[in-house]
Amino acid sequence: MSLTAAVKDEVLGLPDAPPSTRLAELTTILRFGGGLHLVGGKLAVEVELDHAGSAQRVRHLTHILLGVPSTATVIPANANRKVETVRVLVTEGADQLALTTGLLDTRRRPVRGLPNKLTTAPIGDLVGVLRGAFLARGIVSDPGRSQTIEIVAPTNEAAMALVGACSRCGISAKTRDIRGGFRVVIRDTEAISAFLNYIGAAKSLDKWSEARATREVRANANRLVNFDDANLRRSAQAAVAACARVERAFEILGTDIPDHLAYAGRLRLDNREASLDELGHHATPIMTKDAVAGRIRRLLAMADKKASDLRIPSTSDGIPDLDD
Repeated sequence: MSLTAAVKDEVLGLPDAPPSTRLAELTTILRFGGGLHLVGGKLAVEVELDHAGSAQRVRHLTHILLGVPSTATVIPANANRKVETVRVLVTEGADQLALTTGLLDTRRRPVRGLPNKLTTAPIGDLVGVLRGAFLARGIVSDPGRSQTIEIVAPTNEAAMALVGACSRCGISAKTRDIRGGFRVVIRDTEAISAFLNYIGAAKSLDKWSEARATREVRANANRLVNFDDANLRRSAQAAVAACARVERAFEILGTDIPDHLAYAGRLRLDNREASLDELGHHATPIMTKDAVAGRIRRLLAMADKKASDLRIPSTSDGIPDLDD
């Protein structure tokens, strides 16, 4: 089973959320996974999903929350569809469904983004927005060279609304226009962890973190084994030393660290093999390598001063023996 399917299965197995949260989830699934159509001259709401459990969730929520019936059709994989999908169609009560969820505004005009009542919803209901978007069009990559969560959005307005919802939940996300399609992308390790934890996929998060750690250990080991260039070896040792000093700085200072210095330190630890210039490009917003280096220097200096005052080992004492 893919990690994406595992996350969706785990979310679908969670206890029922409050009605307002479930309505937010349903609305977002419908917005990201489908839309409004005319069938026989009448309004219909249709959603097509590549996860059978998510399709069943749509049918359950429309019936439980709104008393609206639906039909489901399995569409086999073919040349145009790489995977089997399930199409859920609502015709009877489609007007009520569209108006209640906010797919249509009060003037019965289609909403291009997310309904305003969701973008300004209480923070507790935003979990429904994030769950709905992921169940509809979310993909989480296996830990590798490129670790991401991507959610395909139907419009730029919908993508921006989801980024805003993530921001309100403390999750860093960005929009990308890829081959004419809009995507919400989460790349930062902490942001991916926060997203999975926020939607309730704690077990999947543990597996993802474990796989990521294992791959990093193997990658680092392979990289060191294959180093035949002295400069590369010295760079690797310098990176190990820098990370060890930053880890020791966090131990010394605890929570007494300015936010901008703590951010630079975490950036160093989350991207252990990256150069200072690469670290700057990983930052949000992007920083120069001098800015990153300056913040890390100030973090280490602050920790060393506190260590001196307390007469405890400094950050330099945390550097492992890197001799061959």
